[in-house]
Amino acid sequence: MSAEAADPAAVPRRRSRPRIDLRRLGRVALLGPVPRDRLPDAIGHVADAHRAHHPDADLGILHRAYVLAESSHRGQMRKSGEPYITHPLAVTLILAELGAETTTLTASLLHDTVEDTEVTLDQVREQFGEEVCYLVDGVTKLEKVDYGAAAEPETFRKMLVATGNDVRVMSIKLADRLHNMRTLTVMRPEKQARIARVTRDVLIPLAERLGVQALKTELEDLVFAILNPQEYEDTRALIAEVTGESDPLAPIADSVRATLREAGISSEVLIRPRHFVSVHRVRRKRGELRPTDFGRLLVLVGEDADCYAVLGELHTCFTPVISEFKDFIAAPKFNLYQSLHTAVVGPEGAVAEVLIRTHRMHKVAEAGVVALGNPYAPDPTAAQQAEPSDERADPTRPGWLSRLLDWQESATDPDTFWTTLRADLAQDREITVFGTDGRTLGLPAGASCVDAAYAQHGERAHTCIGARVNGRLATLSTVLSDGDTVQLLLAQDTASGPSPEWLDHARTPAARIAITGWLSAHPDAPGPEAGGAGDADGRTGSAAGGPQPTAPARTRSGGRAANVVVDGPESPTRLAGCCTPVPPDEVVGIVVRGGAVTVHRQECPAVAGMREIGRAPVAARWRDEDGGRDTAACRVTLVAESFGRPRLLADLTEAIATADAAIVSATVEPPSEQRVRHTYTLQLPDAAGLPALMRAMRDVAGVYDVSRAQHPAATG
Repeated sequence: MSAEAADPAAVPRRRSRPRIDLRRLGRVALLGPVPRDRLPDAIGHVADAHRAHHPDADLGILHRAYVLAESSHRGQMRKSGEPYITHPLAVTLILAELGAETTTLTASLLHDTVEDTEVTLDQVREQFGEEVCYLVDGVTKLEKVDYGAAAEPETFRKMLVATGNDVRVMSIKLADRLHNMRTLTVMRPEKQARIARVTRDVLIPLAERLGVQALKTELEDLVFAILNPQEYEDTRALIAEVTGESDPLAPIADSVRATLREAGISSEVLIRPRHFVSVHRVRRKRGELRPTDFGRLLVLVGEDADCYAVLGELHTCFTPVISEFKDFIAAPKFNLYQSLHTAVVGPEGAVAEVLIRTHRMHKVAEAGVVALGNPYAPDPTAAQQAEPSDERADPTRPGWLSRLLDWQESATDPDTFWTTLRADLAQDREITVFGTDGRTLGLPAGASCVDAAYAQHGERAHTCIGARVNGRLATLSTVLSDGDTVQLLLAQDTASGPSPEWLDHARTPAARIAITGWLSAHPDAPGPEAGGAGDADGRTGSAAGGPQPTAPARTRSGGRAANVVVDGPESPTRLAGCCTPVPPDEVVGIVVRGGAVTVHRQECPAVAGMREIGRAPVAARWRDEDGGRDTAACRVTLVAESFGRPRLLADLTEAIATADAAIVSATVEPPSEQRVRHTYTLQLPDAAGLPALMRAMRDVAGVYDVSRAQHPAATG
């Protein structure tokens, strides 16, 4: 089953088995009636589809589950007039085409038996085992609450809890909803619209986040047809106009095949027609569709390295559209999706979008968590298992789902739960930030330091008084970017709490619910001015922004700055920020406005500039302490030149931290020709450690040079 309307004739079939095109069956529900003949060899289609993905699967349990489901539902009819058994069969066939493992298919066949027949959970457990019983029970619990307006929050709270304990429960629920949506036309229009809205607001985003694109895209088309009938008809007419005509992507696909064949890259090149909603979105984006906008090229290869080899050949032999390039292999999406996206100009000037991925990536892109098998299957190579627990740790569970499970327990008000659930599901991108200890945090795009504080520290975040982002002091309202390093600063006073202004900067449900809960429980708590935990700018009573970065003493009377001595009359002296001199640099002083002296490195451009305008430097030298070895703290600015790569910023900051240097400030310039320039102002406990620090930074993979900063600065 594909996430887009694939051409059945273009895809090679395994074992010459006739493929049941579920996309076509889904479109039939949209495009017109279909004869309702009895299903041939009822369970045979499911068995064939299952064996295509799992050749060694034991089909005996599926046959037994079908016999129990058929006998239990015998005499029951659907509103469409079909025997009820056609529903669990269709749901199971959808999951089999996605590659679900045997346990999931068995539970799918039985998913309505406990709710709608006299079969009990004990019978399911006795005949099919604990895992199948657990899944059937999870799906049954979701069906026990009516989909009335007031019941929706509680229904989906239960769905969320069940999904968190086992993602296969949600897989069955999504397939169940897909088949129900295909046959929704037998219901009243108002009920169709209500179910379609719930599907649009919650189930489709959940399918997206679980990576099950094959279900998500067909659900989108079915919802589109119900909620936007006129726009759907317009889109349908556009697709109908080009159906049957020669595909403008065909000659480009032939050229790509020839190019890759000549390069010796084994690949499959397929044309992937877009589904209805995708065509509609492209039309809204561009205004007028190009002939090639009705589909995309899909290139499937064997290994990850082949993906980049294909990309190189396409960008060499065709004119690439650089703005369309995205690398989701180096930086996968939050829902497991990996692929290279690009666009090239074909021989006749037509632009074709191209997806490049391995066969494994393609399977996961289509089926998401369904393609990952049974996450609870025992590992035969593992040591003796720990004591059983009611808590099931799912290795396939994404970080966003863990966060939802955490905050749903705190959201006791159904309206709050429903609002925050929909808001969180509306987030379509996730970022990863790093703690100073190397720990990673997954947050939605747009999250702030407030969100990071609650994600890392839970309720302890109530005492947060500030943050450092990439070593630089930042306000709690600072919006984080992918790859940032975050250090949260907590007050010692555990009785302090958040400011109401924090809610203006909290994006995650966990943060908003925790802050709201604390404020409700402490209505008379003092504000920041009275010594509370502070507002989103990190200000707090006497703390005034929390711990500040330590710095060497910069001004002293007597002609000294830290461990520098200058000749001449006694005057305030400071080390220059433009070149940040440290022992044993050759230094000179420059007299600035007010009579103060700024000490620079000899080669600093500011010194040459002062000489050019006739301002004479004054002699300066480092104090000789401890036998000539300087042990004073110092501040220095370093420039690292590197090639761009994932985690580079995290690795550099780790190297700096390992050398006991503190980051006072940091800037990263936009990449230029795959090269990145980082500038760090660092606080070192001992100037003698500077050479070792620079060597450690040069040893970071991708860094090809580290040097002292040489930039001009105002001198007065």
